[in-house]
Amino acid sequence: MRNCFDNSRMRIRVLIVDDEPLARRGIALRLRDYPDIEVVGMCADGRQAVQRIIELQPDLLFLDIHMPVMSGIDVLRSLPAETLPVIIFLTAFDEHALAAFELQALDYLLKPIDETRFPVAVERARRMIALKRQSSLNGRSLTPLDSGNAVPLKRFVIRNGKEVTFVETASVDWIEAAGDYAQLHAGAKIYLIRESLTTLETLLDPKEFLRVHRSVIIQVDRIVRITALANRDGYLTLRDGTSLRMSRSYSRPLRECLRNRKTKEA
Repeated sequence: MRNCFDNSRMRIRVLIVDDEPLARRGIALRLRDYPDIEVVGMCADGRQAVQRIIELQPDLLFLDIHMPVMSGIDVLRSLPAETLPVIIFLTAFDEHALAAFELQALDYLLKPIDETRFPVAVERARRMIALKRQSSLNGRSLTPLDSGNAVPLKRFVIRNGKEVTFVETASVDWIEAAGDYAQLHAGAKIYLIRESLTTLETLLDPKEFLRVHRSVIIQVDRIVRITALANRDGYLTLRDGTSLRMSRSYSRPLRECLRNRKTKEA
């Protein structure tokens, strides 16, 4: 995906938290390939991690989920949401992925770490950090234009200094939770807004936009394929080839919406 900003001058401060020394060293060695990334600290347990996150205020956190005494999940729950950096979880157990995304982690890496997945996760983190910095430095205030009205939201207003950009909801393919923010994916462009998915869910037209996961809202007419999984979850494929996870708890409203749209078209 093409970036909608230049991140070539960013300096990203990273904290690595894992109770396994080899795992910490492995992450640090991989990060040497990225000149814009600086490892500012490494922690062997959750309690130390809490203190170091507060002290160092890193931009990016590689955080092991399964640690004795205080897990990675406990670390995040013990800190105010506004102090949290961008988070990439590390785990040896795939079933922990759901808990990671429920805590608004940007990504997770399954141990042993795949060499192709690592740069993908780093690039996602770069984009997210750049968006957050742009929002902060430019004094950007991103609020729905029709907030508070009964009429469904038709466009977002993005204020960037003295400039105002209007993003039509019809151009948005899907929306992704990102901590206290949400990312609007509109073709090759990504816009960051300070709104939760829960708020956006109440503002968008439910006939056009539906939540399919705790961290994802999609525009329904972008779906081209639904692939069911054995646990009744599924994957949605969008027109541009994007594949998104669908939780079974959200599948029924989506199927009803698709059925109603098909009936009206007939």
